[in-house]
Amino acid sequence: MEPVVPLPLDLSTLDSLTQSAKDYAVLNGLTYLTGGQNDTSDLVSFAPFALLPSPVPRALFDQARAVQKDFNLLVHRVSHDRAFLSRCLSSVVKVDNFTASLFHIYEQVQEEGVTQPICLGLHRSDYLLDTTTNNDGVGTNGVTACRQLQLKQTEINTIAAAGAGFGEKIARVHKHVLNLLGVADAYKHIPENRAMDSQLDGFVAAWEQYGSQKAIIVFVHVVEEERCRNVFGQRLLEFTVMERQPGLVVKRYSLRQIAEDAELKSDKTLFIHGSEVAVVYFRAGYSPANYPTEKEWSARLKIERSRAIKCPCISYHLAGTKKVQQELAQPGVLERFLEDPKAVSRVRATFAGQHTLEMGLEGDRTVQMVMRSPEDYVMKPQREGGGNNIYGEDIRTVLNELKDFEERTAYIVMDLICPAVVQNYFIRPGDWPQLQDSSCELGIYGVFMAEGDQVFHNKQGGHYLRTNGSSGGDGGVYVGNAVLDSPYLV
Repeated sequence: MEPVVPLPLDLSTLDSLTQSAKDYAVLNGLTYLTGGQNDTSDLVSFAPFALLPSPVPRALFDQARAVQKDFNLLVHRVSHDRAFLSRCLSSVVKVDNFTASLFHIYEQVQEEGVTQPICLGLHRSDYLLDTTTNNDGVGTNGVTACRQLQLKQTEINTIAAAGAGFGEKIARVHKHVLNLLGVADAYKHIPENRAMDSQLDGFVAAWEQYGSQKAIIVFVHVVEEERCRNVFGQRLLEFTVMERQPGLVVKRYSLRQIAEDAELKSDKTLFIHGSEVAVVYFRAGYSPANYPTEKEWSARLKIERSRAIKCPCISYHLAGTKKVQQELAQPGVLERFLEDPKAVSRVRATFAGQHTLEMGLEGDRTVQMVMRSPEDYVMKPQREGGGNNIYGEDIRTVLNELKDFEERTAYIVMDLICPAVVQNYFIRPGDWPQLQDSSCELGIYGVFMAEGDQVFHNKQGGHYLRTNGSSGGDGGVYVGNAVLDSPYLV
């Protein structure tokens, strides 16, 4: 694909443009924590970003937006199918202690009876622009052709789907950059992004649905000594919720603080420091590192047993696991949850090939297939947060160790998506921008709230673009190799 403007830029233009873009980013709050030591924990710089917006075909952007409401409904219905979730995760929970602990909480809540049937989902479905096709147009391995790009889903995030506020801010930076470069009508190509407003609508709707004007919203975050680099993205959402809805208070607590200070009343109302809790939003809790002791697990159970509306509830969390996504990609499974054939087609069109590692003949076939050409696949554990996937020869190494053991069932295998490549400059604190090949990942947000079959809120909620260097790998802006970006529709 061709960049938005001819590259490379001359050094004088690049230098002045970079300085202006950095200053514009900082002045508009596109910032993150840079310090990693106790004495530098509040040093701030601009968040890494692409100097230019990345070209994205308008048809694929529209396709991603159009299918998001289908994915919202799919997650909800999967989460309410106990038999399906149990079957999907039956092998995983035997060998993956983290997923087993989540599932144990899910089972306990199911056995007791769900106290709060209202579910709030703030999801993000992530896609690459695939250049690898075969004759039937399905993303696959080993056959590369110069054909029309296809939208292929990498994953759907059902917990702590970050980036909404920054997605809007980087678009403003890019409009500023393109204006300095004299690009005419740039605003027509950079789409409006209401990601943060959409999430605010979800929070306020859930708070109102709870029915107590005095109740608060709790954001669950990591413990203070592990203050995360993207805290400002979280704070932006937190502060703007309170500005949007006067009288609504948002408080931040870690799982440890909730374990020690929150109280579950006899009617399952959750209180902390004297305040009733209406909504709990998990910005942590998706990684084993977030549960260093039994206190954190007890806090998660306490929240799940409560009357507070969870975002996400434990069943939404499990519905977003890689194993469930792999099962949903199998023939005939989507029809169990989506009765509209057009919705099934929209969802299925985004799937890349997914393969099981269950013990037995089918899993053995996957092992043999992947060992022959590991460069054509990615191996995924049941983890969120980036930096967990296994690629290339590392897959062969891992499978050589696990192929005959049940531990392999903790993973799934997906066809490696070969994304479109475009040149861009990456702007990082302390580094001179280097022109490099890059590929973008498009995230589309969904906002969903329902009680059983009664849907209160189902919206496509804006977008978020991250761009990686062509060397690949996974992970976000703060834990991987990506930079913030925005789409330039072509």
